[in-house]
Amino acid sequence: MEDPRGRKQPVRVALALAALVVVAAGCGSGGGESSKIAEEAGCEEVGTPSPKDTTLPAPEQTVKPGEKLTAVVKASCGSFEIALDTKVAPKTTNSFAYLAREGFYDGLDFNRILPGLIVQGGDPAGDGTGGPGYTITEPPAADLEYTKGVVAMAKEFEEPSGRSGSQFFVVTSLDAGYPPEYALLGEVSKGYKTVKRISELYGRNEKPKIPVLIEEVTIEKG
Repeated sequence: MEDPRGRKQPVRVALALAALVVVAAGCGSGGGESSKIAEEAGCEEVGTPSPKDTTLPAPEQTVKPGEKLTAVVKASCGSFEIALDTKVAPKTTNSFAYLAREGFYDGLDFNRILPGLIVQGGDPAGDGTGGPGYTITEPPAADLEYTKGVVAMAKEFEEPSGRSGSQFFVVTSLDAGYPPEYALLGEVSKGYKTVKRISELYGRNEKPKIPVLIEEVTIEKG
């Protein structure tokens, strides 16, 4: 799907399209080629995670606006850190921190790469349709720009501005040119080279050439 400016959006894709993507992904590289790709990229060779059916209740608001929190994302291609913007987006960061502390993201993958735009992950279904069993809504500021390193939450095109579940994306272009529709989470504060490494693994149908696993997401205070 594209926004009015012709740029592909970080949406949760429709079921029919998702099915086609899964079929295409199943026709990918063999084990030997996957090992070679992983080695050349500096990533661990991992398998595609099985879909997870996890339903959680919506969290209570425990994050304080302005509180300093950092999400440490450990992946099979390295680690990176996200400075959560608790001041501007207290509800969104609260939800993300809650999911991380519940271990929701552990074992999921980065299932979508738009080359030169974003890398996207956090889908328990693995096909672009999954979520945590609840959604929250926190519209971003009208002047928000999705520039390199910004981290925001994905949503369906028809959903209200700022709606989010668990899927998030990291911007890899200087300016993705998206309208201010996607809830702000924060910005990559360390380890952007890992994000770049993941972005360079783009393959067919917006899927990575090899599985890229989110091994663990932890939340650090201070």
